[in-house]
Amino acid sequence: MPNLTPPVVMIFAASDPTGGAGLQADLMTVSSMGCHGLTVVTGLTVQDTRGVDEFMPIESDFVNDQARLILEDMPVSSFKIGVLGSVETVAVVAEIVSDYPDIPLVLDPVLASGRGDMFADEDVLGAIRDLLIPQTTIITPNSIEARRLTASAEEIEEDFAGLSLETCAARLIEWGSEFVLVTGTHENTVEVVNLLFGESGVMRSDSWQRLAGSYHGSGCTLASAIAALLANGLDIPEAVREAQEYTWQALAAGFRPGMGQVLPDRFFWARELQASNGGESHE
Repeated sequence: MPNLTPPVVMIFAASDPTGGAGLQADLMTVSSMGCHGLTVVTGLTVQDTRGVDEFMPIESDFVNDQARLILEDMPVSSFKIGVLGSVETVAVVAEIVSDYPDIPLVLDPVLASGRGDMFADEDVLGAIRDLLIPQTTIITPNSIEARRLTASAEEIEEDFAGLSLETCAARLIEWGSEFVLVTGTHENTVEVVNLLFGESGVMRSDSWQRLAGSYHGSGCTLASAIAALLANGLDIPEAVREAQEYTWQALAAGFRPGMGQVLPDRFFWARELQASNGGESHE
C-alpha cells in the first residue's frame, strides 16, 4: 500500500480562541493546502475579533517538551514560527530548529495584534534578531514589522517610519535570513505591493487589489501557506507567489462573525466547490 502521509508542518505559535489568527489559523491554512500540522503552543490569549485583552506565555521548558517529543516521533517537512512571547522561548525554539538545519523555516515576526496589542518587547526582538533570523529560510514581516525589527536606536528616536523597505530587507538578509517577503498592506499605495528580496535584491514584486475592511490573521495565513508549499516541495519564488494568491482569495472570501475584524476563509475553495455542486452534500 502506498504511503499516503501528507507533508508535515510544525507550527510554533500562540492560541487564538477566535480562530482568526495564531495556531488555529496556521492549522487551518496548512490543512487547506494538503499538509498535516503539528502545533506547539507558545502562549494563550484572551481575545475577540476586536483585539487582545490578555496574553500568557507558556513556560519555555514546556514548549521544549512539546516539540522535542513529537520530533522524535514524526519527520517534519517545514517549520512555521509565529508569536513566541518571551526571550526564554525564543532561545528554546532557536535551539530546537538548529538541530534540523535542512528543514525550511518560515518566520512570521508577529510583534503586535491588528489593534496594536504588543506581543514582543525589545528583549524579545533582540533575541529574534540574534537567535532566529540567522536560521531563517524566509521571514515575512509587514512593512511596520520590517522597520521595527531593523531600525537602529538612533533611527527609532528620530522616526523609523521613513526607513526604506529595501534597507530593512538588506539588513535582515545580512543578519542571516535567506529571503525576506515584506508585505505592503500598511503602505499608502493604491494596490498592496508585496516584495520578495534575496541576497541580490528584489526577486519579485506582486501587486494585489486592496480589499476593503480590516482583516484578522492575514499574516498568519500567508506565512503558513508558504510553509505548506515549501513542505510540498515548491521553491521559494513559486511558494511565495502561490501563497499570496491563496491568501488574497481567503481574504476576498472573508466573513465577519463578530463585532471586530473580518476573518479569512481558508477553505474558500471547498465552499466554491459546494456552490458549484448546487449546495449538495455527498455521503
